[in-house]
Amino acid sequence: MEWSPEIYLSKWTREVQGNSTYNHQVDDWRTWRESSVIRLCKLLGGFPEHRVEMEHEVIERVLCDGYIRQRVVITTYAGLRMPLYVLIPDTVGRLPAIIACHGHGYGSKEIVGLEPDGSDRNGGSGLHKDFAISLVKRGFIVAAPELLGFGDRRFPEDVILGPKANSCFRLSAQLMMVGQTLAGHRIYETMRVIDYLQTLSYVLPDQIGCMGISGGGLVAAFTAALDERISASVVSGYANTFHGSILDRNHCLDNYIPGILLESDLPDIIGLIAPRPLLIEAGNDDLVFPIASAKEAYRKLEYIYEAANATDRLTADFFSGGHEISGARAFDWFVEQFDIRRKIKGG
Repeated sequence: MEWSPEIYLSKWTREVQGNSTYNHQVDDWRTWRESSVIRLCKLLGGFPEHRVEMEHEVIERVLCDGYIRQRVVITTYAGLRMPLYVLIPDTVGRLPAIIACHGHGYGSKEIVGLEPDGSDRNGGSGLHKDFAISLVKRGFIVAAPELLGFGDRRFPEDVILGPKANSCFRLSAQLMMVGQTLAGHRIYETMRVIDYLQTLSYVLPDQIGCMGISGGGLVAAFTAALDERISASVVSGYANTFHGSILDRNHCLDNYIPGILLESDLPDIIGLIAPRPLLIEAGNDDLVFPIASAKEAYRKLEYIYEAANATDRLTADFFSGGHEISGARAFDWFVEQFDIRRKIKGG
C-alpha cells in the first residue's frame, strides 16, 4: 500500500471550510469584516491590551541625494526595541508616509540601498529593488522597519552564518510554544511604527500607506487588514491562496499561523483591507507565490471589494518577472492615492 502524506494532507486541508470565508451566504459585509478581524487577532496570538510608552532615539542621520536617511530605534513591546530607517525628502511641509516592509534577505538595509555592513551598495538591488528609495524620491516620508528575525534583530548563532541567514525558525517555534506567532509580533510592531509616524510633525497622521514584498507582503497585508489607519496598500509577491503557495512547498515557518485554515483563506484575510485602496503585484514567473493562484486570489478579492462597494479601489500589476518588486504601477499609484504633488506644493 502506497504511503502518501501529500495526498492525505492535501485532501484534509482542502476539505476545511473556514468560519470567516466570505461567500454569498454572508448577508452583511461589514459585520463579516468586524467578526473576522476579532478572530484573526486571536489566531495571531493577540496584541497587548496597553501599549508601552513610545520611546524613540535617532542614532544616525545621513544626507543623501534628495533626502535624509535617519536610523531610529523605537519601543514596540515591553523589553523589545525595533530599529528602522526613516527617509525624509528634501521638501517643505507635512507629507504622507509609507511603511516599507522588506522580505527575506538581510533586512531593512536591503531596501534603502545599503550593504549588510551599512555601507553604500554598488551592486544590484536584487528582488527588493531599493523600493524605499523609489518611494522617497516620489515625495513620501518612508519608514523601513527591521522586521524581527532579520538583520540586526537575529540570534547570535544566525549572525555568524552570514547576513542573509535569519532567525525566523527559532523565533516562530518559541513563540508558538507560548501561544504567540512571529507574524503577530511583526504585525503589532508595524502598528507601533504607525504610532511613531503619527508623533512626527512632518507626517500627515491620517495619510499613511504600507507596501511589502514576500514575507514583508504578509506584514503589510495583515497590518492593513487589522489597522484602519493604513489608508492605501501595495502587496507584492504575496497575495495568493494558502494551497497555491505555503501549503504547496516548503516555506519559512514565519508564514504559518496555527488554525488559520479553520477561519479563512489568504484572500479573505487580504480582503479585510476593503474598502480602502489596494494594489496587488505578482510576477508571471514567480515560483514562490505562483501566478495562477495569485490570479485566483485576485478574483476572490474582486468579489469582496464588490461587496464593499469599492471595486474602483482594487487593482493589480501582473507583470513580466519573478519573485520581485515591480513598481511599474505601484509607486505612481501611491502618488495618485495621496495626491502627493498637491501636498508638496501646499505644504
